[in-house]
Amino acid sequence: MSVRNRFGSAAAIALMTTVGAVLLSACGPDNSDPASTAAPSAPGTAAPGTAAPGTAAPGGGSHSGSPAPGGKEINGTSAANHLVISTGTKTVAMNGTTVDFGTVVRDLAWSPDGKKVVFVNGDGDLMTANPDGSGKAPLAKAPSGETWSHPTWQHADKGPSDGAVPNETDRFNNIVFASSKGGTLQLETVPAKGGTPQVLTPSSSEGGTDSGIPQPPTTGNTWPSAGGKHGEIAYANTPANEVYIYDDYIRPSTGEMAKGSQPALSPDGEHLVFVRSVNGHDHLFTRATAYDQKTEKDLTPSATTDYTEPAWSPDGKTVAARTPDGVSTLPADGSAAPTQVSTIKGLPSYRP
Repeated sequence: MSVRNRFGSAAAIALMTTVGAVLLSACGPDNSDPASTAAPSAPGTAAPGTAAPGTAAPGGGSHSGSPAPGGKEINGTSAANHLVISTGTKTVAMNGTTVDFGTVVRDLAWSPDGKKVVFVNGDGDLMTANPDGSGKAPLAKAPSGETWSHPTWQHADKGPSDGAVPNETDRFNNIVFASSKGGTLQLETVPAKGGTPQVLTPSSSEGGTDSGIPQPPTTGNTWPSAGGKHGEIAYANTPANEVYIYDDYIRPSTGEMAKGSQPALSPDGEHLVFVRSVNGHDHLFTRATAYDQKTEKDLTPSATTDYTEPAWSPDGKTVAARTPDGVSTLPADGSAAPTQVSTIKGLPSYRP
């Protein structure tokens, strides 16, 4: 179900009326910067959320064959579970081992077919590569003073051949990412084959000056997550502490979904998981993306630690999240408590 079918005019009026200035509590994710919760950088590189100086290390990627960094006690990644953990260093944990990419890898994300990765390198630029770290190619270079983070691969399935819906595959083969410059957060997009990034401004065809329906915020947007068959994008707006979904497959439509941050859209686009601070800890919440199914579920009601940076498994049945001690997983339906599967401290993702 695409967003354009989730939000009617009446629903849009109800959804778009308030943009607050609420931030998560001090113990929650710091949303002032799109990369503030990224994995720690390797020694000699800039901290997450700042432009990394220096030059990326030369050389192609290789399998090290060693235990994942910090994960000698518990590794947690395997070919069977598809779990991948990027730590902000040159090595990425996957398939029960580590892969040396030959350059700093931050905020790694996967192409829809699992054949490519996109990430931010040590210079703060967007790169693509093969899963084994080979074939690295520059996608876009960050301008001076601008910090990029959390890329996501936006795609769309082919439309029917009868012409009722255009074939949008080429238009929706993009990398969407967060940009921070001079304290201003916004979303940007660049074709997956490379090119010049453009500002992505979520909007709604039902809004406008004459309609009385306010448009969604154009700045303060960060942490994009693409999913579904029509290139839908979930993202967070920091000043409002709100999660939105944007869809412009046929016409622009943006819906305000929930209070929270760090959203992840399920592979089928039908569910959303996000972070919200509750009683001093960061909890994981989920809800359907259909507007008429507003019920939220706290997946971590008994949390005694912080669960952040969630990611969906390819089958949509499992959610992985970062914790101060590593990575934990839990059923997406909340039927069981989180289980720590890795002591590796980094950003979890799943290879499709």
